[in-house]
Amino acid sequence: MEGYSIKTSSFLGNEVIVIPRIARKKSRSGIYHVMLRGVNKQTIFEDDADRIRFLETVKKYKDQRKYLLFSYCLMDNHVHLLLKEETESISESIKRISSSYVYWYNMKYDRYGHLFQDRFKSEVVESTFSFLKVLRYIHQNPLKAGMTGNVFESKWTSVNEYIVKPEIVDINYGLDLFSNDRSDAIKLYKEYMGQPNDDECLDDHVRIRVTDSEVKDYLCEMGVTHVSLLQQMDKEKRDLILSRLKEMNGVSVRQLSRVTGVSKSVIDRVGQVLSGQRDR
Repeated sequence: MEGYSIKTSSFLGNEVIVIPRIARKKSRSGIYHVMLRGVNKQTIFEDDADRIRFLETVKKYKDQRKYLLFSYCLMDNHVHLLLKEETESISESIKRISSSYVYWYNMKYDRYGHLFQDRFKSEVVESTFSFLKVLRYIHQNPLKAGMTGNVFESKWTSVNEYIVKPEIVDINYGLDLFSNDRSDAIKLYKEYMGQPNDDECLDDHVRIRVTDSEVKDYLCEMGVTHVSLLQQMDKEKRDLILSRLKEMNGVSVRQLSRVTGVSKSVIDRVGQVLSGQRDR
């Protein structure tokens, strides 16, 4: 399980609290739908040159690390990728891509600090149905956002690489799912990509439900074996742990209040208070 340490000497004495991350789910197929979003949803592509640079970076590490790329979509403040890990984990590959692009971006715009959210989002893709669903979802992103009137008019997706000529995308796996005959496969692919649908894949609105037991297990991993220990902590330590609980995908404030015994109003304020302390 991935983990990290948070130095708390500024307001928790000289202690170092180690708070583990929720483990990223491992795909049995090695295929993942990944979303990289700008920190605070900020713009990550100011112009087409930025988009070209990002795709060049993706291709550079694709050639080096040998992962397969099945589709991409570049929006103004986020990116969708459908890829398969090969010689290294998807986390390492995404780290290489994001670090390289951010370094270049910061140099270009004379800025410092993070550009992407600390941890990218991902979902496993383990069946033909889910692969095709994600493939279409990624290609239709600009269409559903009202940025184009036709999925095939999208400039910054890989939708037409399957029809005209692949540039950086591996098209064989996807087309072979439609037909072994390439002409038929392209025809069926075009029909499928153009179909209206209500598909929901990885994005901010996707709901992942977390059980109370999972919340308690995460507390235990942070050294809180019983909720009474949390309630007896000084405010700074307690709020730090509560802020990490709030970062769990699919957890609600109501649920955290029920599990920890801490009031909803206190939990609501936790993230705002800690953010203010870090900004000072």
